[in-house]
Amino acid sequence: MSLAAQGIDTGDTAWLLAATALVLLMTPGLALFYGGMVRTKSVLNMLMMSFVSIALVTVVWLVAGYSLAFGDDSFGGLIGNLEHAGMSGLGPGSVHGTVPTLLFATFQLTFAIITAALISGAIADRAKFGAWLVFVPVWALLVYVPVAHWVWGPGGWVLDRLGALDFAGGLPVEITSGASGLALALVLGPRLGFKKDAMRPHNLPMVVLGAGLLWFGWFGFNAGSALGANGLAAAAFLNTLAAGCTGLLGWLFVEQKRDGHPTTLGAASGAVAGLVAITPSCGSVSLLGALVVGLAAGVVCSYAVGWKFRLNYDDSLDVVGVHLVGGVIGTLLIGVFAEKAMTGGAEGLLYGGGLAQLGKQLVAVVAVGAYAFLMTYGIGKLIDKVMGFRADEEHEHTGLDLTVHAETAYDHGVLGHGAPVGASPVPSAQKVKTQA
Repeated sequence: MSLAAQGIDTGDTAWLLAATALVLLMTPGLALFYGGMVRTKSVLNMLMMSFVSIALVTVVWLVAGYSLAFGDDSFGGLIGNLEHAGMSGLGPGSVHGTVPTLLFATFQLTFAIITAALISGAIADRAKFGAWLVFVPVWALLVYVPVAHWVWGPGGWVLDRLGALDFAGGLPVEITSGASGLALALVLGPRLGFKKDAMRPHNLPMVVLGAGLLWFGWFGFNAGSALGANGLAAAAFLNTLAAGCTGLLGWLFVEQKRDGHPTTLGAASGAVAGLVAITPSCGSVSLLGALVVGLAAGVVCSYAVGWKFRLNYDDSLDVVGVHLVGGVIGTLLIGVFAEKAMTGGAEGLLYGGGLAQLGKQLVAVVAVGAYAFLMTYGIGKLIDKVMGFRADEEHEHTGLDLTVHAETAYDHGVLGHGAPVGASPVPSAQKVKTQA
């Protein structure tokens, strides 16, 4: 049977293949972004937490995650069924819209992967790697999969019953990862020396490279969510670029006014904040709306990252300040800037829609944020009780690269822990009792 006879559009399929690869690249980009932000003694551990998420989430998704998220609703808009567990019944001839179902499932998988990886930034420098290996698949199945069904799955209550809008993942990805990151940060407690020691990024060029790869991949994330090579994809693509730019500029403006110095870290963080905020709204707002959404996120998130020092929660790499806050901004502003020309129906406050859509967005934000926080807190506490989630104090002080992985990212990382010049990092690592 020909592709045309199957209902598959080759142009849409080609674009979604490319978009899927772009989104998958975001997780290595995130690894570099996070890796550059930590100190030298935990760089590799940070990279590993992202990379291992690719493998762990993929297995969960193929076994049951996709079917529960995108299978026909089986429980009042809360979860799908297991008809496609193990990807059963989804051969090359199966079609979702105008693209192969297997491709659609893989595209959605890449979203699940990076959402789990994002959480690691909130607990950098202090989590047991073995506990992370347990947490990721459990969290993906119990937190991400249900929320994905609520927002995107057939019969999901957020879209079909509430009528809230989310084009590319403000609720399942940004708010879910941010609320989950906050919960885990509270479970593990602050890093040794939090609010006392300087914990500056060790490699800002790596941070900028990671941010650049994230921005590049984000075009697949947002424009790919149109599921076709069409005008909506083009609009989402341009909105993504615009919001990233105004997010960057907004953050730098705050830094210049507040601190007197626009920083490299600020530029990278501002761009990411703008991209986070435009994720849910890129298919609902015009270019003007996208510019405002990005600017609002850059300004507000630049202040939000400092809340952890006042409220005493150690969100190591600002997952809460950027992803939770940015996701909330972008999701709520749909209720202000949504245009009928983009949505096909719903309109925001500024375009004659009144407060109705804004109210729907608010309900979705509160419900998803609360669910993700409470479930993650419970999962984290259970793992902590059974096997311990927090790294040993000695391991945290020495650095997780040596104690967990028996490696260092840089030679001076070994020398910094007392190794003689010319010593091999492996014998030094072998002297340290490693953790599971």
